[in-house]
Amino acid sequence: MVGMRHCAEAASIGAREIEIRLSSLVGLLAGLCLVAGCKEEAVSPPLAQVRVATAKLIEFAPTITLTGVITAQVQADLGFRLSGKISECYVDIGDHVTADQVLARLDPVEQQADVDSAKAGVRSAEALLAQNGASLERLKSLVQSGNATRHDYDQATAAYSTAQAQLDQARAQLGTAQDNLSFTKLHAGAAGIIVARNIDPGQVVAQAQPAFVLAQDGPRDAVFNVYEWALANVAFDTGLTVATVTDSSIKTVGDVREISAAVNPNTMTVTVRIGLRETPPAMSLGSVVNGTAPMRAQKVFLLPWGSLFEIDSKPAVWVVDPKTSTVSLKPVVIDRYNLDTIAVTGDLEPGQAVVFAGGQSLRPGQKVQVQP
Repeated sequence: MVGMRHCAEAASIGAREIEIRLSSLVGLLAGLCLVAGCKEEAVSPPLAQVRVATAKLIEFAPTITLTGVITAQVQADLGFRLSGKISECYVDIGDHVTADQVLARLDPVEQQADVDSAKAGVRSAEALLAQNGASLERLKSLVQSGNATRHDYDQATAAYSTAQAQLDQARAQLGTAQDNLSFTKLHAGAAGIIVARNIDPGQVVAQAQPAFVLAQDGPRDAVFNVYEWALANVAFDTGLTVATVTDSSIKTVGDVREISAAVNPNTMTVTVRIGLRETPPAMSLGSVVNGTAPMRAQKVFLLPWGSLFEIDSKPAVWVVDPKTSTVSLKPVVIDRYNLDTIAVTGDLEPGQAVVFAGGQSLRPGQKVQVQP
C-alpha cells in the first residue's frame, strides 16, 4: 500500500511539471508572435517601381502605304458598228495589237449583197444619165435649126438633171454599202494590249456591244482605292513613290491625275489615279504596286506602346508628379499606331513623365519610385 501511494505522488508531480513547461512554452510563443506583429506594423510596404518616358510634342508626318494596280491612262471598249454574227476572232487577252490590225470579223454575207445591189444601181443610173445626155444633145441641135421647140429642150434638160441626181444617189448608196461591208471587220484603232475579250465565234452581237477592251500604249496610271480619312490626311501635293509588291527596287514616282468625285458604295472608298512620270519595263499592265505618300504633319506626343492604359474604357496614360512622386491618369486621344510607338494628343504637357513600364497595378495618387 505504501509503495502504491509513493507511485501516485510521483505521477502527480510529473504531470504538474509538464503543465508548467507547456504554459511557459505557450507564453514564449505568444511573446514571439507579438514581437513579430509589431515589427510588421513598423515596416512600410515598398514603393512601386516604374519607368517613365518624357512627353515631347513633335511635328509628326508619317507615311501611308496603299496597294493598287497599274492600268493604262487611255483604255477603250471596242465594238462593231453593226449587229451580226461573229465569224472569226483573231486576238485574245494579253495580245499586243497595232492600230490597223483586225481583231474580229462579222459574217459579211448581208453587207456584200448590199454592195452588189448598190453597184447595180450605179450602173443603171449611169446608163440612164448617158441616154438622157444624148437626147439633150440632139434636141440642142434641133432647136438651133428650128426643128424642135424650146419646151422639148427644157424637158430634156430636166430629165438629164434628174438622171444626174439619181446617179449621185446611187453612188452614195454604194459608198454606204461599202462602208458597212468594211465595218464587218473590227480594227484596233490604236496600238495597245487587249485586256478583255467578250465575244466568241458564232455569237450574235448588237451594234456597239463591247467586244474587246484595249489598253492603249503610252502613259500608265497606278489606281488606288482610298478611304476618305486617308484622302483627307495624305499630302497629295508631293510626288508619290510607286513600287511593285514583288520587288520594291522596281519603283518610280507619280502625281495625282484624277480623284473620283463619288464614293464607291460597295467599298466606301474613293478611286485615285496616279499618273506615273516614267514606267519601268517590269511595271507592266496589271502589276500590283504599293504607293507610299506622306501624311500631313501634325503635333503629337510619341510614346512607347507600354504607356497605353484606360480610364472609363477610354485611352489614358499614367503621369508622375515630380514634386510628390505620385501618379495620376491623363486621358489621351490616339492619333496613330506605329510599330513600337503610339502617337497621341490630349491633356499631356511637354516635359511630363509618362509611365511606360510598371503601370499595370497602379492606382491614382499612389506614390512610386522612378527607375533610371
